[in-house]
Parts: sequence; structure tokens; C-alpha cells
Amino acid sequence: MREIVVLSGNAHRPLAQAICAELGVPLSPVDIRRFSNDCLYVQIQENCRQRDVYVVQPLVPPTQEHLMELLLMLDAARGASAGEVTAVIPHYAYARSDKKDASRISIAGRLVADMLTAAGADRVLTMTLHAPQVHGFFSVPVDHLTAIGELADHFRAKYTPSDLTDTVVVSPDLGNAKTATQFARLLGLPVAAGSKQRLADDRVVIDAIVGDVAGKRAIILDDEIATGGSIVELLERLAEQDCSSAAVACTHGLFAGKAVQRLRDHPMITEVVTTDTVPPPDDWPDLTVRSVAPLFAQAISRIHGGESISSLFDGVDPTHGPPQPQLPFG
Repeated sequence: MREIVVLSGNAHRPLAQAICAELGVPLSPVDIRRFSNDCLYVQIQENCRQRDVYVVQPLVPPTQEHLMELLLMLDAARGASAGEVTAVIPHYAYARSDKKDASRISIAGRLVADMLTAAGADRVLTMTLHAPQVHGFFSVPVDHLTAIGELADHFRAKYTPSDLTDTVVVSPDLGNAKTATQFARLLGLPVAAGSKQRLADDRVVIDAIVGDVAGKRAIILDDEIATGGSIVELLERLAEQDCSSAAVACTHGLFAGKAVQRLRDHPMITEVVTTDTVPPPDDWPDLTVRSVAPLFAQAISRIHGGESISSLFDGVDPTHGPPQPQLPFG
């Protein structure tokens, strides 16, 4: 680990520090200041020459500020003759802008990927992209981690199999149904999904639920919760089908706007579980936060050692894990 340099901007230093603690290396200092004309100034205060540099920076609000910090740190590392520069982006916010679904709009997910590469990223390490096709926006290698194993561990530790009787995993939309199915298999549960139509950034309609949820308890799994609108809408549909209660789990708990109030005080919600890919809200002490720092530390260690990281997906995500033996035809 002596040849590793880990840097962090202002987006989520506690996560970077936790990753460094797992790796057994210090978090290297970075001087980030602002000039009088409002431009950012970034100086890495550690020798990076021919060393592997990992820049930990999730894209969280203020997103543009933290994106610019990330770009400048990548550029500074490349200019300091780093051996290889990896952008560690636990939450890639622009993954939601993954297609041209209206006239004259930018596909920002691809644009930001190009910017990261131009700034000096030789590799990207991220977690739970909103859409799988975003992986292909990058012209450099991308290691895409998943947190469903960590979230499943929470429910396996807290509940016995008998406690989960009459429980169903529910995805708010059909696009997330594949991940919800993998999560449900880890818990040995059936799965259902909502048929969602997004009317605006904070307005959604779920007009139906595919699957049997009548008389059952739900574990709602989503990749990201921003305003909480999709979750509240789904809870209304579940209540209409006599679903008694629901736990909510997600990888990226942004909880923007009125999300904390909506979810914390909702009578159907028994608990909310998320990870620390983004900073947790200060006004929600009952929120359960699972750390993904060990996962990122293991991935960094394997990347640095030239090892495969596919073993991190064993028993969790077969699409990313090691190849399975092919059965003969006939």
C-alpha cells in the first residue's frame, strides 16, 4: 500500500477517511481554496510521482462544485506525474441523464464521463449506476460495484427466515426489477415491481404493481432516493392492496427537499436503510447507514495489485461475478 495516494475533496471526507482506515494508509492532504474571482484552486500536498492515485469524490450537492473539485484534483494528479489516476465516485449523479428523452437536451452522463477522462482519469471506480448503459459512456475501464450484498446483510442479521415470512421485495419501477430480483434471491423472497411513469423531477405516478403483494409486508429496494416521491407513491399503491408495512432500502440516500420528513414520519415505514456513498442527513438519527468503505477499500487494493475484483460479487451479482461453466447443448 506504500505506493497508493488517496485524495478527497469536500464532498464526503468521512468516507475517504474510512476507506483509508481499511487500507491502512493516510488520507493525503489537498489544499482547496477559492480565488477572489470565484475560481477554485487545488494543490495536492503529497508526492504523486509514479504512484497510484485514487481520488474519492461522490457527486453530491452542491454537485457542480464537487464535480469541479474532482476534475481539478484529477488534473493535478496527472500533472504531478502520477503512475495511474483512478476517479473513485461512489455516487455518479449524472447517471440519471443517460438518454435523449426530450428535444434539444444534453446527455450529461456521457458528457461528464468525457470530462473526467479529459481531466486525467485512467480508470473509474463507482457503485450502483442509475442505468447500466452509463458504464459504456466511459472510454476508460470502469469497475462498477454493487451494495445489494451489504443491504441484504442488514436484513439477514436483523431478521430470522421466519421473521421474513409473508414478506416481498418490491421495486418502485420495472427498470430496477432485475436488481430487486437479485436482492430478493439473497433473502429467499419473492419480488414485485411498480409500473412507474415520471411526470417531472419530483412527480411520479405508479399506476400498477406487477406481482403479489396482498396481505404481505414489503421491503422496498431502490438504487437512489432523492425527494422520496416514488417511495410515497409506491406506498399508497401497496396500501391499496392491503400491504401492512414496508422497510425501505437504497444505495444512495440523498434525501433532498422534504424527503426526510416524508419518509421518517410515514406510518407504513418500519425502517429506512441506506449506505454511506453520500453523506447522511443530520436530522435523522434513526436512519440505518451501512458502510461501503470496506468494499471500496478491497476494490482499490485489488486494482493496485493487478488482481480481479470479480470475487467481490461472488454470491451477490452473477452478471459481474466470475464466468459460470457452460452447459453442453442437448
